[in-house]
Amino acid sequence: MNRKLIKRRGDTKWLVERSGKMHVDGVIFGSEQLINEMDDMVVQQVRNVASLPGIVEGSFAMPDAHWGYGFCIGGVAAFDADAGGVISAGGVGFDIACGVRTLHTGLKKEDVMPIREKIADALFHTIPAGVGSTGKLRLSVSRLDEVLSGGAKWAVENGYGRGDDLRFIEAGGCIAGADPAQVSEHAKKRQLDEMGTLGSGNHYLELQEVVEIYDREAAAAFGIQKGDIKISIHCGSRGLGHQIGTDFLKRMTTDAEKHGLELSERELACAPLNSALGKSYLGAMRSGINCALANRQILTHLVRQVFEKLVPQAEIRLLYDVSHNTCQQERHTVGGKQKDLFVHRKGATRAWGPEHAELPIEYQKVGQPVLIGGTMGTASYILVGTAQSERLAFGSACHGAGRNMSRKAATKKWNGKEVIGRLASQGILIRSRSLRGIAEESPGAYKDVSEVVEVTHQAGLAHKVAKLVPLACVKG
Repeated sequence: MNRKLIKRRGDTKWLVERSGKMHVDGVIFGSEQLINEMDDMVVQQVRNVASLPGIVEGSFAMPDAHWGYGFCIGGVAAFDADAGGVISAGGVGFDIACGVRTLHTGLKKEDVMPIREKIADALFHTIPAGVGSTGKLRLSVSRLDEVLSGGAKWAVENGYGRGDDLRFIEAGGCIAGADPAQVSEHAKKRQLDEMGTLGSGNHYLELQEVVEIYDREAAAAFGIQKGDIKISIHCGSRGLGHQIGTDFLKRMTTDAEKHGLELSERELACAPLNSALGKSYLGAMRSGINCALANRQILTHLVRQVFEKLVPQAEIRLLYDVSHNTCQQERHTVGGKQKDLFVHRKGATRAWGPEHAELPIEYQKVGQPVLIGGTMGTASYILVGTAQSERLAFGSACHGAGRNMSRKAATKKWNGKEVIGRLASQGILIRSRSLRGIAEESPGAYKDVSEVVEVTHQAGLAHKVAKLVPLACVKG
């Protein structure tokens, strides 16, 4: 990154000063290493977002930030509807409510290692994954509308899980205000046979071992001990979410002039929150969130089926489930006053601090679990939200490692079969239907997730609780 574009304001904070059409300053969180690795486009996109109407406090980029569609991935921005604030499809992303769900198993490493290959194979054959993958569940449009309204609650009510699961999912597993009528028929048709599927790209299902504890109080509250085996699921709203993004990007671009919006780039297309189009997108996007929450719930049910057969003593329970591609209506303190704001988090995870009313009672004393996915060859982390984070960036943290290389460049540098062999030599089993996909997702194509997490910790966005390493990974 060109250092002339930013000014240092601390060990982990960098300022993009307000200029031109910017309404607020930009703030990038990062270390020397991460800032040096960032593309100049991150700064430009932070500036562009800061120029949108109704933005509040600042335009933020998390330590894993990289160039994205409209907003940078890792971008956070809050908008005030009463001040002409907007909602942006590019500020949510195409994989609406892509997120991470982490599961307890009640098992230790010695319980799974003797049958690890059987577990990996069974998960691979049970969990549909890959481009265009379809599941066993086939829905009519009317039944899909029930999913889009009910989220994980619908899944539990229809036999895909247990009632207590819902306490450990953001918003209790169902986002209010979803309006399936705002979702196009084409988007719905894409999803009729994709519920309960993992998808492709950076999505995964991973068997992990807890190898380090940093915060014993938070770890105890979360039910985490060193040596535990956890399962993490990373996926989103599949074809439906992508089509919602595509549909509304076109509509927002077409209507921009009508709403008096000057867009610095087409991908930043947006609509006033109080406009008919803005409300329509909110209803569709919330439907996409519920789709993703239901999808991860169904996948949890499939995981339970595998373990019931192979390791019947396992007890699969939710640790937490949180999305990182959303726009949520939240109450925040701005200028000493409480305001309802619409917080965009694109490749950024919500990170509530202690005593937040939405948290399960078990977590209220310490704060929200923040689930940070690594790559199939590197560590993942569990962090905890802080009260400071709510002041720094509207209760937001990083979401993963963040790419430092395009997928095309990765396929030129690595061979999928070689990547699988190298990871196997490190004790990590990979199961995938696509060697090209493995090359695209090679660990070397990503930033150093441990550096990203350390900066997140040092900045106070979220604090480290536990480190997990992969034992087996199912990829699309």
